[in-house]
Amino acid sequence: MTATLTNSAVQQDVRVLQQRFIDDVINAQDLDGALDEIVAEDFVELNPLPGQGPGRAGLADVLGMMFTGFPDLHWTIHDTLVEGDRVLGFSTWTGTHDGEFMGIPATGRAATVETWTIDRFRDGMFVESRIIMDVAGMLGQLGVTPAPASA
Repeated sequence: MTATLTNSAVQQDVRVLQQRFIDDVINAQDLDGALDEIVAEDFVELNPLPGQGPGRAGLADVLGMMFTGFPDLHWTIHDTLVEGDRVLGFSTWTGTHDGEFMGIPATGRAATVETWTIDRFRDGMFVESRIIMDVAGMLGQLGVTPAPASA
């Protein structure tokens, strides 16, 4: 029984840490205080965006690029599964493309992007992530790629 309680406590802690990262870093767009408190300096992105540098600084650069492209960006987590120190999350982020993003000039269009992440935490710090985003869907919403022909 003690092992089950310990596992439940760890799982809850991991969920809390993931939600804190979303609330305090992404939704509050805090790349100075909260990012340094939550993300390990040697953070590893296993599926980096093109040009993403290593560590916490690389993550800060990518998030800064997202905040520039989508100044009203908001991340919502819909579902999580936890195993040990890892949490799988299904999320959406929304935002209006009012600035350059990955070389794409502002379109003024709104986007809702589905995202899957597998995040790992160690000693209360965010240490590793793998993100899979619906980039094709985002590009379609921004009008960068043509909409599919109707059947």
